[in-house]
Amino acid sequence: MELVAYDAHQLFNWLVDRDDFLLLDVRNEAEFGRFKVEGPYPFEMVNIPYMEFIEHEDESVAKVPPADKIRIVCAKEGSAKYVGEILKARGREDVGYLTQGIKSWGNLLVPVELDTGAAYRLFQFRRPGKASCSYGVAYQNEIMIFDPAKNIKAYQEFADQNGWSILKTVETHRQADYISGSQGLNQESGAEIIAPAADFEGAAFSYTPAKDGNLLRFSAGGPQVKVIHTPGHTPGSTSYLIDNRYLVSGDTVFIYSMGRPDLGGQAEAWAKMLFATMRQKIITMPPDTQILPGHYMDWTEANADLAFVAPLGKIIEINDAIYSIDEEAAFVDYIEANMRPQPEEYAKIREINAGLVEADAEEQDVLDLGKNECAASAMAEK
Repeated sequence: MELVAYDAHQLFNWLVDRDDFLLLDVRNEAEFGRFKVEGPYPFEMVNIPYMEFIEHEDESVAKVPPADKIRIVCAKEGSAKYVGEILKARGREDVGYLTQGIKSWGNLLVPVELDTGAAYRLFQFRRPGKASCSYGVAYQNEIMIFDPAKNIKAYQEFADQNGWSILKTVETHRQADYISGSQGLNQESGAEIIAPAADFEGAAFSYTPAKDGNLLRFSAGGPQVKVIHTPGHTPGSTSYLIDNRYLVSGDTVFIYSMGRPDLGGQAEAWAKMLFATMRQKIITMPPDTQILPGHYMDWTEANADLAFVAPLGKIIEINDAIYSIDEEAAFVDYIEANMRPQPEEYAKIREINAGLVEADAEEQDVLDLGKNECAASAMAEK
């Protein structure tokens, strides 16, 4: 049996279907510790660095647990193939390598449709390698994309498969943890960029400001999409209320915790904005408002359909330690007590997302790799 080539979509499906296999990650310990494959259910995974197979082949092969099916992950592909050939030569039969390496997992987008019971269609694009979510709202032959990742090919193919044109690409804020696909979608499809001016002032590309209270419209009616300014994570942070039912909350409201307000280096000032947003805008919404978050912490937050969506009332209950704070000073103290260093690459990603700095595809993959660090607390008590 030849060495098997598999892709990130296949890996995701195996994880969802609870296939019995061993995932062997041969990156070095530092890379593995920073970012690894995660799935909705437990699975067997070991990290044995590629260099150990080169320097100590016998000992490294002996460390690989018994398994009928072995799937190998490395940084770019070549190291996984090398280790795979060693294991094949040592008698392991069903062995495969991840094509394009870990970056293909990091860029993977997997759509799931949310059942609205309405004439429009609503999709969550889960990005398991980043623990982030983007969204699509489609009506008749058009779709709006909210907070797109840089894998614009995935959105374009999805739209084409369904006979939709991408009408708008909508930003909740200027992202720090991943590179946005809005500029690419605008260049490739002509989609109008909607973005909050407080975050994108001075951007090197044209966009339509997202103004509080405005409505985003399809060409032929469709669901109402209301712009709601929800500052705090950033000064421009904006949420979008779809059909008075679904709130695309960006990094303002998560199922566990809320968006940290310290990434811009102005923790106290932004925490005060976030407190006002929480008390005056979020908790005053109907408790059955369905929150569509920009990120999740892990798969335990997903529902039975493996989608990340929850009613606001439940979220407030889960995060009582945050939402029960009714004094600004106490809220600022809470934020400061939970502050932690932000990844160094976040500053450059912000510049790229404003079009002020360019980076080639390889550098973007490096900057963009790894889980987000956008929550206000680690929620260790979860």
